[in-house]
Amino acid sequence: MAFPHRLDAPELPDFSMLKRLARDQLIYLLEQLPGKKDLFIEADLMSPLDRIANVSILKQHEVDKLYKVENKPAVSSSEQLCFLVRPRIKNMRYVASLVNADKLAGRTRKYKVIFSPQKFHACEMVLEEEGVYGDVSCDEWAFSLLPLDVDLLSMELPEFFRDYFLEGDQRWINTVAQALHLLSTLYGPFPNCYGIGRCAKMSYELWRTLEEEEDGETKGRRPEIGHIFLLDRDVDFVTALCSQVVYEGLVDDTFRIKCGSVDFGPEVTSSDRSLKVLLNAEDKVFNEIRNEHFSNVFGFLSQKARNLQAQYDRRRGMDIKQMKNFVSQELKGLKQEHRLLSVHIGACESIMKKKTKQDFQELIKTEHALLEGFNIRESTSYIEEHIDRQVSPIESLRLMCLLSITENGLIPKDYRSLKTQYLQSYGPEHLLTFSNLRRAGLLTEQAPGDTLTAVESKVSKLVTDKAAGKITDAFSSLAKRSNFRAISKKLNLIPRVDGEYDLKVPRDMAYVFSGAYVPLSCRVIEQVLERRSWQGLDEVLRLLNCSELAFTDMTKGDKASGESLRLILAVFLGGCTFSEISALRFLGREKGYRFIFLTTAVTNSARLMEAMSEVKA
Repeated sequence: MAFPHRLDAPELPDFSMLKRLARDQLIYLLEQLPGKKDLFIEADLMSPLDRIANVSILKQHEVDKLYKVENKPAVSSSEQLCFLVRPRIKNMRYVASLVNADKLAGRTRKYKVIFSPQKFHACEMVLEEEGVYGDVSCDEWAFSLLPLDVDLLSMELPEFFRDYFLEGDQRWINTVAQALHLLSTLYGPFPNCYGIGRCAKMSYELWRTLEEEEDGETKGRRPEIGHIFLLDRDVDFVTALCSQVVYEGLVDDTFRIKCGSVDFGPEVTSSDRSLKVLLNAEDKVFNEIRNEHFSNVFGFLSQKARNLQAQYDRRRGMDIKQMKNFVSQELKGLKQEHRLLSVHIGACESIMKKKTKQDFQELIKTEHALLEGFNIRESTSYIEEHIDRQVSPIESLRLMCLLSITENGLIPKDYRSLKTQYLQSYGPEHLLTFSNLRRAGLLTEQAPGDTLTAVESKVSKLVTDKAAGKITDAFSSLAKRSNFRAISKKLNLIPRVDGEYDLKVPRDMAYVFSGAYVPLSCRVIEQVLERRSWQGLDEVLRLLNCSELAFTDMTKGDKASGESLRLILAVFLGGCTFSEISALRFLGREKGYRFIFLTTAVTNSARLMEAMSEVKA
């Protein structure tokens, strides 16, 4: 459906400034150890560091050798050691063991620890306990925003999800607030703020406090981004648990996109070498297919190959002058496009092979049945078979969680039976994982009282909202209820389609799940932006258990230009999937908006399950 005010997409802010800032700050910290030094880098920071400052930049600033922080003694002969690490206790023990080993050997060197994105008091306490606090200088590299693409910023904090949503650890909230503060300092204030979820509310309040402390920094600045929307991952687990079928999501599910790039193995490159490919808007071939449903991608790529061949063939009838022009101006571009095209065709073939082997169609059919609430018994048998065949411990868990959330918890008989089968099939060491999933509300057992939902809804219609809230609270105190069916009906998440859903010309955001389901997170964002508030969404908030956790803040400023009001920053706390990114890009195109994404990390169903698992793969 075309919208009458469909305008050209507004210009995006230039986020390369964030990279320059991070690089300059790191160089400044390294130069505080003048002379040659060895740098120890934690594995998690290697990919992000590579996007900011590559080895040659580090060498220019007298970094001699690079080591990975790992559990074995260091063999560095340098007089100065610098550690670039996440603020984790185990890293402090590692640094302390090196310093103490040097003391025993009678060596004196200089040590510097650089924490990224911030240092925690607990880390300094450990250094003190180990008796090395006086020997080590500590600094922080406040690098918390990595531009992975023109419209995607990542904090590269995959542990955020487990730390906050499972352990209830709030230490990263300050990092989020600082990141938002940095954005508003660089790109002007955000006139309209919306948010939903406990973490979103805390991050927002802390960010506001930071703004007030440094009052005047953004005063008088013209806003470049008109809206900001903060959303907690636990508001919508369902979307993150579904198999992805847009090209970029499928590449992530199949090959794992890490920090904006992907390693394609020999099965894709059809050579004996692997190839690391940066996936962003600069890859012209990828940019045209990334948001497409996978069923359209092959057709598009083969058409592109034919066009490319036609351009190569043009040189047949050329004279010398035309040939010279062709070689100097066009050939390089064509060769580059050819190379990218063969990579993506290889990736598609590899995905097809893997998905055919897994019987992907059957899997998707089961997921859609769960989303729509049909054939629950059949779906449960499918999951049991999946477990018995030992297809994959992570996949089986994901399907159980999807069943649990869409059904508002499993009936005790099913819960016990599936759990027993799972532990027998994949091993008893997974027992703790079930406890984690239960705590996070991902895989729960219905309490005996839960069958009263029909009665409960009748009661709540009779009693005033306040009292109904209390009654409902009493019912849901046992576990956070997902209420997925009711939310789905209320927000029309399952589109009613007459005939086939046309995936070539999508009509709504549901195309990212083959027309079966509109991502809940994206629908909530769409509804709030349409209303410019949470008004009229009270029932939805109640069902999401977020009545107290939704907020709106509109500053009465007329400085915001019409252009900036069409830019929306969507902040996902706990991770965001490529399917959600594709769905919101589609919504933006339809309504003349442009979305920018900020996420604690890009996630998918497997990463979500691994974060909850106590069995390390």
